[in-house]
Amino acid sequence: MPKQLHLNAFLMSTGHHEASWRLPESDPHANTRIEHYVNLARIAERGKLDSIFFADSPVLFGDTGRRPAGKLEPTVLLTAIAVQTSRIGLIATASTSYNSPFNLARRFASVDWVSGGRVGWNIVTTAGADAARNFGLDDVPDHRLRYEKAAEFVDVATKLWDSWADDAVLADKEAGLHTDPDKVRAIDHEGRFFKVAGPLNVPRPPQGYPVLVQAGSSEDGKEFAARYAEAVFTAQQTLDDGLAFYTDLKRRAVALGRDPETIKILPGIVPVIGDTEEQARALDAELERLISPEYAKRQLARTWGIPVEDLDLDAELPADLPTEDDIQGAKSRFTLIVNLARRERLTLRQLIGRLGGGRGHRTFAGTPEQVADTIEEWFTRGAADGFNIMPAVLPSGLERFVDQVVPILQRRGLFRTDYTETTLRGHYGLARPVNQFDGADELVVAG
Repeated sequence: MPKQLHLNAFLMSTGHHEASWRLPESDPHANTRIEHYVNLARIAERGKLDSIFFADSPVLFGDTGRRPAGKLEPTVLLTAIAVQTSRIGLIATASTSYNSPFNLARRFASVDWVSGGRVGWNIVTTAGADAARNFGLDDVPDHRLRYEKAAEFVDVATKLWDSWADDAVLADKEAGLHTDPDKVRAIDHEGRFFKVAGPLNVPRPPQGYPVLVQAGSSEDGKEFAARYAEAVFTAQQTLDDGLAFYTDLKRRAVALGRDPETIKILPGIVPVIGDTEEQARALDAELERLISPEYAKRQLARTWGIPVEDLDLDAELPADLPTEDDIQGAKSRFTLIVNLARRERLTLRQLIGRLGGGRGHRTFAGTPEQVADTIEEWFTRGAADGFNIMPAVLPSGLERFVDQVVPILQRRGLFRTDYTETTLRGHYGLARPVNQFDGADELVVAG
């Protein structure tokens, strides 16, 4: 069977465009309404998409006046969605900087059981002093240190998921033995950042592990992804950039002894879809008109660590911005945004307009055929294994993609016409991980 696309719906309240909530069609309270998210999940499932995805951060993000800022905790949200759907994969972001491995491993194992094996974990290392202060820290840890901690965090989590053998639960009523105690094992992990005894208090999840997803594109992020990630969400503005990232990450995975097909690279795209180009561009222009540029100006000044007074909305970016080496936050996104502005000689106001829909992800307006053409080109040229679809407006943007773009991709033989698997690993064509402790005599039996 020819290789096919993987399509994921990245969902954000009323849509990814920061002004989407101001449209007459939008529900400005959608960010806290479970009915809204269940409806979106059902639309994505109707389109046979691989998964839905929710980003998250342990901090109130940006200016509350700019757009709906409050968000529901994503593993709780996905648990509610799981019981209202049957096939769509469910991916949530959770930080290794401000969680404990035991609690997080338990939460994801629980959602995997509730969903019947459909959960994925987007692994992030949280940047920003605002988040640090919510956890008793004065500032964010060093970028590389965050990734070293993340690596140990993932190692502990996988040990905890493996602390129960797959056949540990016997449920033998006749013998009066529910679980074989020899197959529930302490992990006794002692490392640089964590000391965890285990075992987990949830049996091994249906998928073995949740699908491991990663979204950083810095050097540290790419090394981490090459070692651990099974799907990578990335922001790439041009086809050449996408090709370079794809080739580099697959090469790194191979160097670590991995099959490159076991890591799926999914760039984000923000399609503004209309029946005609004119209609699509009119919606795009209306969204840009509704942006409040002063909010974005303050956000960019904070991101770059410069006084807001140094930024002029109608001038190009200052020549003396910090370099990537000076940034301890989202290094790859910093570089992408600055390179975009420099390459196209954008004023700050124009840059804000470009960022309003996707915060650095590729945004474009067009017909369903044009969107499908772009997806096909990147896929067939080897710049992507699929895409993270980021509708500018919800639910209408997702409905248009599912009902108008997906059928084109299906007719071209690029995307499934129905689900053939029941788990997220199955959708991605990934094997269920072997338990790392099977046959390991040295492990301590719990209890």
